[in-house]
Amino acid sequence: QVQLVESGGGLVQAGGSLRLSCAASGRTFSRYGMGWFRQAPGKEREEVAAISSGGSTYYEDSVKGRFTISRDNAKNTIYLQMNSLKPEDPAVYYCAARRIGVSTYDYWGQGTQVPVSS
Repeated sequence: QVQLVESGGGLVQAGGSLRLSCAASGRTFSRYGMGWFRQAPGKEREEVAAISSGGSTYYEDSVKGRFTISRDNAKNTIYLQMNSLKPEDPAVYYCAARRIGVSTYDYWGQGTQVPVSS
C-alpha cells in the first residue's frame, strides 16, 4: 500500500511559478512509477507529467518546457515544478503511483488546488 499526500498548491498569477510536492509512504517508493494529473471543472482528468522508477520522464504537450517532474527517492517525494503558468493551467492536481510492470495507477493522493489569476 502507498499513501500519497500532495502539498504546495495555492493561488499564483499567470506567468508565475509554483512547486507541488507529493510525499509517499512505504519502503518501496523507488520501485513505483509516479505521475501528476490534473482535473479542471467540467473537464476530464489528464496526465500532465510522469516519471518512471528509472527516472525517465513524460510530459503532456501543453506543459512541455514549462513543467518539470522530479523525484527524490531518499525523501519518498516527487515534485512538479510549474513555471510560466497560464490561465489554462488551473485545476486540482493529483499525484499517483503505479507498480512496476503495471500500466494503470493504483494509488492516488487527495489533490491540491492550483488556481491561477490572470
